[in-house]
Amino acid sequence: MIFENSHSFACQLDQEDELHSFRHQFIMPVIDGRQQIYFLGNSLGLQPVRTSAYLQQVLNKWANYGVEGFFMGEQPWLQYHDQLIQPLSQIVGALPHEVVVMNQLTVNLHLLLVSFYQPHQKRNKIICEAKAFPSDQYMLETHVKYCGFDPNEVIIEVAPRKGEHTIRHEDILQAIQQHKDELALVLWGGLNYYTGQLFDMAAITKAAQAVGAKVGFDLAHAAGNIPLQLHDWNVDFAAWCSYKYMNSGPGGIGGAYIHERYHNDATLPRFAGWWGYDKATRFLMQKGFNPTRSAEGWQLSTPSPLLYAAHKAALDLFMEAGIDRLQKKRKLLNSWLWFLLDELNSQQLEPVIEFITPREEAERGCQVSMLMLQQGKQVFEELARAGIIVDWREPNVIRLAPVPLYNTFEEVWQFTNILRQILQLQHA
Repeated sequence: MIFENSHSFACQLDQEDELHSFRHQFIMPVIDGRQQIYFLGNSLGLQPVRTSAYLQQVLNKWANYGVEGFFMGEQPWLQYHDQLIQPLSQIVGALPHEVVVMNQLTVNLHLLLVSFYQPHQKRNKIICEAKAFPSDQYMLETHVKYCGFDPNEVIIEVAPRKGEHTIRHEDILQAIQQHKDELALVLWGGLNYYTGQLFDMAAITKAAQAVGAKVGFDLAHAAGNIPLQLHDWNVDFAAWCSYKYMNSGPGGIGGAYIHERYHNDATLPRFAGWWGYDKATRFLMQKGFNPTRSAEGWQLSTPSPLLYAAHKAALDLFMEAGIDRLQKKRKLLNSWLWFLLDELNSQQLEPVIEFITPREEAERGCQVSMLMLQQGKQVFEELARAGIIVDWREPNVIRLAPVPLYNTFEEVWQFTNILRQILQLQHA
């Protein structure tokens, strides 16, 4: 498509948008009586209008039935999980029985490492990305310490080359080859939270498994954002949160994927709990753990139906919108943003913005990270005063992520127009 920088063109794109009506399915933030332009779906997705009703259904069942809500009425809590795995399996590209909804992201990563990080003799190293989200760093550091290793000796970080912001794919593959005889695990982020770089998960999986290592992905910034095919890529395991692109609420329940080849492997170690026990005999309360023969066998505790309900409210919207239509709009919305930002940046007398997100469509999702070369914090604060909610990351990066479910092409145009005005005032 050939873009033009005009308000009328933005409105035309919105009129042609098949998903435009879904914006009205979300509650838009209002501060001091002014509706905000919200571009932080990469941090916390907006609340669906229907969420309160879904939560109220659970509260009503609790009030009317007490504990019998697990078994009685419409949507008994005992079977609630079954309504979540079908849409989730489409979002992450898995078989339904390879998906489980449980806990939060970091908890799930620890639990999955119990099963998939099995150091043996000299094969004990883990490859990860440098400057991964701090939660992942702390999880790996403490997990390998628990296993009796020095993180400085066991954890191998792959970083961008000097003077670059993103990690080259060939450097990841080179690290795998370099440490192939000592490598136990590759644990990588599907999409980097800081730069917005999307990684080639299929190729990383193939390379790591070829040298005898297991492969897992943190999909916090990928799930609900970009297309995933975890089963077809033969990924061993993955975990994600649901409160970013999947709009399931702050602290929303997380999820995990475990390839079906591991579901009947009795030799695989794991931490266990009652909720992961074989469903047919769970209530017999027998001694000896007998797991459910699916990803649900990794569950520990009784889940919260309230968190399930908030998750279902958002997942239902994903299914109504359609994965293909969401991806089509994501690409167009993101291309529109890049077009306007490039034009804005080219009009400056001297460089103001350096984009640290890859330009290639195959290497990015919704997010664009702008390295501000001049007065970045002031620009961020002026954007906030203008009613635009974006994100500041030290030392000088502004992150934004227009998402296809509720952001519009007109909002993208308004944002870049306001940014242009702010920059003009700074240099007046």
